[in-house]
Amino acid sequence: MSHPPSQAPAAEVSPFDAPARWPLALLAGSALGWLVLSSLLALVTAIQLHTPSFLADCSALTHGRAQAARETAFLYGWAGNAGVGLGLWILGRLGGNPLRALNWAVVGTVFWNLGLLAGMVGIATGSMTGFAGLQVPRALQPVLVAAFCAMALPGVLAWAGRKREGTYAAQWYAAAALFLLPWFWTATQAVLLWSPLRGVVQTVAASWHTQSLVSLWLMPLALAAAYFIVPKQTGKLLPGYESAPLAFWTLIVAGGWTFGRHLIGGPFPAWIPTMAVVAQCLLLFHFLVVALNFRQLFAGGSLTLQYLRFGLVAYLLTGLLETITSFRGAAVHTQFTLLVPAREQLALQGALSMFLFGGLVYQFPRIFGRDWTLPTFVSGHHSLYMLGVVISVLSLSWAGLAQDALLNHSQTPFAEILAQLKTPLLLHTAGQFALLAGNLLLLFAFLRSAAASCCREEGAVALRPASSAS
Repeated sequence: MSHPPSQAPAAEVSPFDAPARWPLALLAGSALGWLVLSSLLALVTAIQLHTPSFLADCSALTHGRAQAARETAFLYGWAGNAGVGLGLWILGRLGGNPLRALNWAVVGTVFWNLGLLAGMVGIATGSMTGFAGLQVPRALQPVLVAAFCAMALPGVLAWAGRKREGTYAAQWYAAAALFLLPWFWTATQAVLLWSPLRGVVQTVAASWHTQSLVSLWLMPLALAAAYFIVPKQTGKLLPGYESAPLAFWTLIVAGGWTFGRHLIGGPFPAWIPTMAVVAQCLLLFHFLVVALNFRQLFAGGSLTLQYLRFGLVAYLLTGLLETITSFRGAAVHTQFTLLVPAREQLALQGALSMFLFGGLVYQFPRIFGRDWTLPTFVSGHHSLYMLGVVISVLSLSWAGLAQDALLNHSQTPFAEILAQLKTPLLLHTAGQFALLAGNLLLLFAFLRSAAASCCREEGAVALRPASSAS
């Protein structure tokens, strides 16, 4: 029998969680703070799409800088903190040992977030690199790499020192994410920032990094949370689990190669977009196995499972749409239109974030050993966030389809195209407002619940007999 997300059965509160409580809470709280900031910036950029004069006199919030800041806050601030926190917790739980080197994780988390904060200032003042997914100023990039290595150290030790001979899919995805990010991040920094490649090869490297950031780091952390939580919440083995290793290796091997679908029609060797089509078709097997493993999510369940269910549907739709648009015949209609950000919204807000939300909602009562203080706020967040994602994706898709039809007529004035797009872009702004409102609810619920847990611990210490302190 499944339990509501605000309820942590005593059997689920592991003694291994107590030492890691506040380091994990620091990661989760930092993630939610960055999430609210990224949602606020997303609202600003959404308004600027239909009202270009909005904040036009503020140089720090022009559309290009606000978009770069929003991307950085979302990918590295929200998804990075939340994903690493869940990954460490899962590796510790399944490894059978308390997490070690937690002081390193705390120091790494502090420097990671301070580095991101300094990076946001750099972006606002125009010092960004100009590469998508790598916008933080060049001087801060090594600091972030070192901070991430410190954050990931407890997870690496948990993986290396695990007690059990057998491993689980959740461990594979979490460990792979922790190992792969420093590899491809330092590689792209070397060829883009420190010893820059020239010509079109630079664009190839930048596209590879952006794709790897999602396919090889963030999405594996989200899938790790899903593979860990679903069997515990449903009380059943995952169907088709024997195929999970093949799905894992398909994502790791082929995921990064799909970057070429962004380069169709450009001055690049023809084999690069062709390889992307092949890799994307191979990934269909990964999506098929994930759908098979998690099909019991559609049987209903707790709010945690509702988060994961929406994330699963968005993840599968993303895979289908990315496969279709990787072919040249479809790409000529979708490239350079708002269909691209619509697909990104579906992948990042709909799939990635919903998986991470499900993990955080499940994790919190199990590391604090108590209920969510405001469960209605958590439910409200789920409803508002789901509504915001649906509105944003549908409105951007509507705008993208209209844009494609109008751009194919060379005699259509550009001002007329903008006028035709105003209604769907206004709806997109409404969707972003719903996302911001929902994220504020979840942040407040987290802070209130963490404060209540802290007060309870202080009360327990004050009431403890002096003789028991020894």
